[in-house]
Amino acid sequence: MTIEINAATRKTQGTGASRRLRNTGRVPGVVYGAGDVNMIDIDHNELYYKLRTEAFHASILTLNLDGKKEPVLLRDFVMHPFRQQVQHIDFQRVDEKKKMHIKVPLHFLNADIAPGVKDGGGKISHVKTDLDITCLPKDLPAFIEVDLSHMTLGHSIHVSDLKLPKGVEAATHGTHTSDAVVATVQVPRGMLEAEVAAETEAAAAASAASAPAPAAGAAKTGAATTAAPAPAAKKAK
Repeated sequence: MTIEINAATRKTQGTGASRRLRNTGRVPGVVYGAGDVNMIDIDHNELYYKLRTEAFHASILTLNLDGKKEPVLLRDFVMHPFRQQVQHIDFQRVDEKKKMHIKVPLHFLNADIAPGVKDGGGKISHVKTDLDITCLPKDLPAFIEVDLSHMTLGHSIHVSDLKLPKGVEAATHGTHTSDAVVATVQVPRGMLEAEVAAETEAAAAASAASAPAPAAGAAKTGAATTAAPAPAAKKAK
């Protein structure tokens, strides 16, 4: 399903012009990439509701600019600090023959049947919710699935464990990209506290068992020391 967004060429620039444009219910933006840079404006309500859909952020969009359609990617947008208002938006033209770099969402499956959750009472922690990938436009997936069905307590899934679609590669941002954790099964807090308490109790018992016993004659020696003999009585002259 292709997502289309309508835009018009923006003829005015500058902070004041952008403010006046927003007051009329339009959002200033720009389209760049192959060819010229185009200043555009888009209906705010149309754009706002499209931004709330996952696919709008990770799909090749069709930009209808003054009746001329072209494929683009959403690259950036700015929201008002406290209002539900889009302040600015950027699109990049898509070259069908060049690989692109984009983030796609991760969809987590089978969490309810993972042994660490079903039997161990653990909780899935989503360390990453999207993944940086590189691919040709024709190979762009809408999302990447993460199967959690085999995860046990304390087990983690890394980027290298993911089954990426054909033609899709994880974008590298250093030597440890493939080792990055995607999700893990956290041990329940109550279980951790019980284990710590049991270990503390076992350590105390072991310490008591290994302590040296008092010497057999220690009690008698102490009694003799404390009970000193009374001085002899002096004879009367």
